[in-house]
Amino acid sequence: MVPALEAKGLHKTFGAVIGAADIHVAVAEGEVLGIIGANGAGKTTFVNMVTGHLKPSRGTIHFLGQDITDLPSRAITQLGICRSFQIPQLFGNLTVLDNLLVAIGVMEASARALWQRFRRPEPLALARETLQRYGLTSYAESKASLLPQGVRKLLDIAMATVRAPRIVLLDEPTSGISTDEKFAIMDTLMTALKAADTTVLFVEHDMEIVERYARRVLAFYDGRVIADGPTAEALASAEVRQYVIGGEVDRRAVTARA
Repeated sequence: MVPALEAKGLHKTFGAVIGAADIHVAVAEGEVLGIIGANGAGKTTFVNMVTGHLKPSRGTIHFLGQDITDLPSRAITQLGICRSFQIPQLFGNLTVLDNLLVAIGVMEASARALWQRFRRPEPLALARETLQRYGLTSYAESKASLLPQGVRKLLDIAMATVRAPRIVLLDEPTSGISTDEKFAIMDTLMTALKAADTTVLFVEHDMEIVERYARRVLAFYDGRVIADGPTAEALASAEVRQYVIGGEVDRRAVTARA
């Protein structure tokens, strides 16, 4: 079966600094892959190469068998690979509904769409369907700048996935969200993406989130992949415990036994 996403021999340098070193990754359709690593480990470099924001120094990237290595980011988005950012990219003075309508207008990618009013029947129907899928209906007429952080995150991801991409890459979806609401936000998010048969790759520092939602983990250190496998197995590996999560797994295990 052709992987949804496949990176072969990816290498990226920034002058004398190595941002990515010989990365080989294949992601099957429908997978939920957690990407972990300390700051500067290479996670964002990998995501930026996959989404066309950076070009690899060498190596290739394939989406459903198609070579997308040299495509610009917009072309990659139109093919069906979308991303969200750690800091939500919203229009603060617009309502939640209007933010979605803008996202729909941009994704239509036609000159005609740019000159038409956003509030047409078809875009409105899609926007309201997206609101319902992400549990945002009650916020439809609220300004984005006034939303709680968790809701802002959901809106940002809803905007990125409004045209049902095949793959979505999420940058720290629970960053800035309180402990009390992080699981509820992730439950809503994962339910919406699963219903759309979306392949999910998410960068995350919160190991509780990784353990609960990732079925597989890709761990980075110093620009290279140090673990790639089922979540429990990857998190228990010696290199991941040393370079990524330290003694956190052991500490929590001792606390649980106590």
